[in-house]
Amino acid sequence: MKITVAKSEADFDRAAASRIVNEICARPQAVIGLSTGRTTGNIHREVCAMHERVNFDVSQLTFFGLDEVTGVDRMYAGACYAMLLNEICGPLGITEDRFLMLPTRSDDFAAACRDFTAELRRRGGISLLILGLGENGHLGFNQPGSPFGGGAWKTVMDPALESRIRRETSTPEGEELGGVTLGLRDIMRARRIVLVAKGANKRAIVKEMLCGPVTPDVPASILQLHPDCEFLLDSEAARDIDHEKLRMS
Repeated sequence: MKITVAKSEADFDRAAASRIVNEICARPQAVIGLSTGRTTGNIHREVCAMHERVNFDVSQLTFFGLDEVTGVDRMYAGACYAMLLNEICGPLGITEDRFLMLPTRSDDFAAACRDFTAELRRRGGISLLILGLGENGHLGFNQPGSPFGGGAWKTVMDPALESRIRRETSTPEGEELGGVTLGLRDIMRARRIVLVAKGANKRAIVKEMLCGPVTPDVPASILQLHPDCEFLLDSEAARDIDHEKLRMS
């Protein structure tokens, strides 16, 4: 287990972005998974800023999204497709054939999940996966209680998030909203993982994830078992971790 603590938010964003850029430069045909949310937006923008300065080759890489909101248009601002398109794929000129996403709408989500994971395997598997951390320990839409051995699947979202999206999209109560995501088994098959977490609101769950038992009640705790996972934190998120554990990591 490797734990890295950034001294400032700017250092945090640069460090996370450098992990992505270094992977692209080392493996031009890399398959890199991205996550959306408040933690990752600036990371994506920093990758684009680095590209403007260095102009490294992005013509062969594949980006994909870890998860997606279901029941909305994919160009809705809160859809993962729209966020990744605007934050990183559009600015870098990543074409649609190298920007893979689970669908927001489908007549057969199970088949869509199978096709998605099969395509990732066809391209060589996940080289690097950037993960955000939910305040309840979720990864993607794998909420507490999700099976460790599960593959990509259509699941539910946090009730507060569902309520917000329903309000923003004017979705009637009778229409289903949810999420579709790579499963925890898929996540653990990534060759390299970087989990990013920042802010005082993540202190408690970061401590549970790193220092508590490996349990489906805290989905992110499974990352303790991954052979090449870095936990990149800011000083606030890392505040409750025992200093001896930080020295050992």
